[in-house]
This record gives sequence, structure tokens and C-alpha cells, in this order.
Amino acid sequence: MSEKETIKKLSGLGKEMVEQIEKKRSPTFEAALRSRGNIEYDNAVGYLRLGEKKEERRFLNVSQARTFMQTVAIANKTKKFLRENLHTSIRGLYYQLKFSLGENLDESLFEEQTESNALVEDLEVAMGIKREDLHLTTDRKGVVAGNMTVNDSFAGEETVIDCAKQGRSGWMIPSDVDNGMEFVDVKADYVLVVEKDALWQRLNEDRFWKKDNCILITPKGQASRGTRRMIRRLADKGLPVYVFTDCDAWGWYIYWTIKTGSMNLAYLGSDFSIPEARFIGVTMGDIEKFEFLKKLTIKAKPIDIKRAEEMMNYPWINTHPEWVKELKKVLTQKKKIEQDALQGQKLTFVGEYIRGKIRNKEWLP
Repeated sequence: MSEKETIKKLSGLGKEMVEQIEKKRSPTFEAALRSRGNIEYDNAVGYLRLGEKKEERRFLNVSQARTFMQTVAIANKTKKFLRENLHTSIRGLYYQLKFSLGENLDESLFEEQTESNALVEDLEVAMGIKREDLHLTTDRKGVVAGNMTVNDSFAGEETVIDCAKQGRSGWMIPSDVDNGMEFVDVKADYVLVVEKDALWQRLNEDRFWKKDNCILITPKGQASRGTRRMIRRLADKGLPVYVFTDCDAWGWYIYWTIKTGSMNLAYLGSDFSIPEARFIGVTMGDIEKFEFLKKLTIKAKPIDIKRAEEMMNYPWINTHPEWVKELKKVLTQKKKIEQDALQGQKLTFVGEYIRGKIRNKEWLP
């Protein structure tokens, strides 16, 4: 969403409240309810989203007056950021507003950052915008390499970034890959998402992305908002997305968060999910297929078993027999294996493994 459109939405929210006051009514605003009970998996589109339940915030309500005032303060402050063309983190926003009630008042507007964080999410839901559109940044985690050129308009300057010429470090994915960010030249056959940075570095050293003509991305664990949004934008260009993680419930959940979105961000639905993504490993079946991996397994801890049991109960997972089979193997064998173990035989085997999985279509849905 453009800055002009975002400012217009924020101004509209304020004008609506003024009109309510002029009509001697309590200022209110409505948003979709973000509770677990209102999160559902939409099988038709393949991602998590909010249901139809709504909640109304009212200023003239003792239990809601403070949070209502805080929300208005956040909307006003972020509108100021937009007009000044400045960005800050959600931590910076918290400090901008913490003591904004006045010098003579021995009380702060926000006691903890968790208060302001939750209300930023309320604004996202109520107004149908992303926090990045409000000039609020989040942590950067992902790294990318590949035949892709990006035009980045930021801080009054335009920078051309060639992701094929970033050396051993790759290009750090920013928190906002929409506003002022244009993918002008993407010459790749697919996107490969590698859970761990160490394996990304191994593949980057082999120039896997160049030899196999792919966009190589690591989220460095659970994918950040910026990384998930970048994968979505690349998928929108028609590139298949393959995800490569550890063989345990935690690695597999990283895949499912990329594929269907997360419960925490269900209100952003299609913007942060890639239903067409496919999983290429590592799987419990690989332990049986590759003899050397049998000696490199790790005993699953009780917390690993518990997480696998939880995943078995998710309707977006347990409808796939292939995944039920994998999870049941974890529960019975009580083993797991890291993607790093694929280097146990020889360092370059990782690339061979990925090529074989994709070539033979040995992936899970």
C-alpha cells in the first residue's frame, strides 16, 4: 500500500471518530477478533485466516478507554512517521509514545512494549494494512542469493542490488520488501528455502543457485515477516517454492508456517503464506533410504515428541496421509535428524540430495 493510501486510511479513522463525537456518540472502531477461537484453516485457499467474529472498541467504556486512547496515539504517531518519511522499529515506536501523556503527569502511556505491539496488530486488522505500511520495521533475518536484481528506493536514494554478486554473505532481506522495492529481473527456475544459515553457506559456496538456476534463501530458522513476504512475491511470479528443513517437528513447523501462515499472523492471510510450497526434506524416510544417515540420528526429547503430537492435531496437517505417516514415525521411533547430517558422507552431498528430490518429485505436500 502506498504512503498516500495509508495516510488516507489513518485520516479516515480519525475523521470517523470526530464525526461520532459531534453526534454525541462514543468514538468506536471495529476489527476482526484475533483470538484462537476465530482462527480457521480455509481449505479452499490453503492458508490460515481470521473468521467472521468481530469486536468493537469503545472509548466510553471503563475497561476499554485506556487501550482505545493508546490505539489512537499509535495511529497518530505512525501517520507522523509517514508524513516525515521516517521509519522506526516497534521498539522505537514504544519509546516515542511511552511518556507522551504530558510532563506533569506521573504516568506513562505504555508500561510495557507488549501493550503497544498488540495494538499495532489491532490497527493492522482494523484497517487492512501491514505494519510495514506504517513505516514500522521488524528484525531482519533472511538472506538471499541468486539471479535476481532488485531496485530499492529508500531514504531518498535508489540502489540497484544484484543478488548474484553478493559474495559469501548474500543479501540481507529487509523487513519491508513491498514499499519502494521492485524485483526488476528474476531469472530463476524455482525458489529453494533452506532452514539453516550454515547449510545456506554450504550451498552458496558450491554456487548451487547458479548451477541449478534458483533463488537460494535461508530464513535462519523461523521465517521473519520480510522473508515470508519475499517468498510470496517470488511465488507470485510463478516460481515453484521448495522448502528444506531438519527432520523434526520444529523444522517441519517452519515449513508449515511458510505454507499456510501462522496463527499469530492469521489476520494477514494470503500476504504471508505460500500454499503452493512443497517440502523436499529431510524426512524420516530418508533415514531408511540413505544408509549413512542411520548412524547420525539424534534421540528425540520429550518436548520434540510433544510438538509432533500437537502437529498431528492440526487439521491443515493431519488431512495429508504423507505427513501423518512421518509424524507417527517420530512418535514410535523417537528419533530426529538434522539437515546438517547430509554432510556426513561428503560435504557436496547436500546439493546432490536436493537435486534428486526435485528431479524425482520426491516431495511432501
